[in-house]
Amino acid sequence: MSFYSRATTSLPGGLSLFRTSPFSISKSSAQPEPGIMSVVPPLLLCLGLCLSQSTWTQKGNLPPPRITALPGSIVPPRSLVTLLCQGPKQAERYRISKVGSPELMDEEEQITPRKTNIMSITEMTIDKTGLYHCSYQRGGHWSQFSDPLQLVMTGAYDKPSLSSVAGTAVAQGENVKLQCFSKINHAVFILTKDGDHITQKQSSTPQHGGHQTIFLLNPVSFAQAGTYRCYGAFLDHPYVWSQPSDPLQLQVEGTTDSPSSTQPRCATVPAAWRPSMETQVRLSLAALLLLVMVVLLAEAWCSGAESLCGVR
Repeated sequence: MSFYSRATTSLPGGLSLFRTSPFSISKSSAQPEPGIMSVVPPLLLCLGLCLSQSTWTQKGNLPPPRITALPGSIVPPRSLVTLLCQGPKQAERYRISKVGSPELMDEEEQITPRKTNIMSITEMTIDKTGLYHCSYQRGGHWSQFSDPLQLVMTGAYDKPSLSSVAGTAVAQGENVKLQCFSKINHAVFILTKDGDHITQKQSSTPQHGGHQTIFLLNPVSFAQAGTYRCYGAFLDHPYVWSQPSDPLQLQVEGTTDSPSSTQPRCATVPAAWRPSMETQVRLSLAALLLLVMVVLLAEAWCSGAESLCGVR
């Protein structure tokens, strides 16, 4: 592509003469330099990784751990209990504490940090009952506390009785009533299923020289079949329970006119995937970086197109 440049020649008397001379511009000189665009994606990727790392190392943004008790969270007196705090492999230190215990002003010194993730209670007593939670340290910061674990001591009072009004063999979809009764005037009764899984907790009502509670399973399903027990407790010591009632084995059967009795049951549809807060933030950062890359590439393409159009 040829163009003309102007040159000036001075003449006597202060006059000037303009001359033109041809020169050429190649198409490649009007295009944006590819070297700049090749650097943009790595820079954006590095920026995204830095932002992600800095976001999740901020205090309180680490995902919470999970606390469990071995052999269980509902144990008789003088039992050995081990509290286990489960965090990521990158965890550096752990701390396990009782919810509501006195804390110092510096929250990182409220409990002596330990490199192990377990705490042993050698002998279960009333003062050891309550709610426990834990956290871990990573990158110099402490995580959020775990969901609280209810640690209960049983055997403080005589056992109540547990019975089913409709019997222990019921049909699916039937309304089932489980009656927990005690001669002790307990304020609340607790119903557990298959060990230490607490299903219901209700206030008691006076009944025939004692107190009782009716637990409702309406309507009952196959998933509710199992072994049930009930306990009694008082409001001033909510984590000190009575001895467990005798176990009640509840059987749930399909009815003769129900399709479930003649046809195999469909597999349970898994729950929808719910990404964690950390995953949501990382996905948001990735989407933002992708949008920035698209905008920069579009701007560079438009600039190159305008340059070519202006040259033409």
